[in-house]
Amino acid sequence: MEFRPCIDLHDGKVKQIVGSTLGHTNQEVIENFISDYDASYYANMFAQDQLKGGHVILLGSGNEQAALAALSAYPGGLQVGGGITSENAKKYINAGASHVIVTSFIFHDGQLDVHRLEQLVQAIGKKHLVIDLSCKMRDGKWFVVTDKWTTFSDFEVNAETIAYIEGFCDELLIHAVDVEGKKNGMQESLVRDLAAWTSIPTTYAGGVRSLDDLETFKTLSNGKLHVTIGSSLSIFGGDLPYSEVVNYCKKGGVL
Repeated sequence: MEFRPCIDLHDGKVKQIVGSTLGHTNQEVIENFISDYDASYYANMFAQDQLKGGHVILLGSGNEQAALAALSAYPGGLQVGGGITSENAKKYINAGASHVIVTSFIFHDGQLDVHRLEQLVQAIGKKHLVIDLSCKMRDGKWFVVTDKWTTFSDFEVNAETIAYIEGFCDELLIHAVDVEGKKNGMQESLVRDLAAWTSIPTTYAGGVRSLDDLETFKTLSNGKLHVTIGSSLSIFGGDLPYSEVVNYCKKGGVL
């Protein structure tokens, strides 16, 4: 189990946002935290702590320069997502990203577009690709949601589809949409399912808020999954000390 940190960018600033509020025109975006520091500050922090595989997420336009600054500060240590296409993916790899992260580019019109996925693999190689399966439950099943988590796709997330999608990428990033950013605990059934279904490095995001939660996460996932934490961390205005999370995960999940 590794701790994978995050740098979420909105309007050029490092923020923590309830992601499910981003895509609704009649709903105000809920911002949990706005940092006084820029993206490269956090990238340098993660580099100093030797945390690899963290993700820089561009939440809308106006964030490219901040993202590139973070990649420059920690070349090879960060992944980048948000607005990634087969046309711009190589630019971010050349700028220092270890991987690019994609969702909406390959999931559109409610379906997985295999042609677009193959274009991405051809552009940068499977070894540089992370697929983000942002999951929401409907009728007792997990489905990928896209377009800033406003649209259900027909892509059900289960053992069969995970095995299929793993053939195109190096890692998976899974957002638990209903709990992400809310600091109310994780989606335990999703953690348990992912541990059973995945066979490549997979990072879970959503609701982890304490060392006790990390203990539960380690147990549910048998230590198999990686974890990212945002709004609950002290460096993003939360109560969970960043240093304690780093030390816990580096010790292999020992309090």
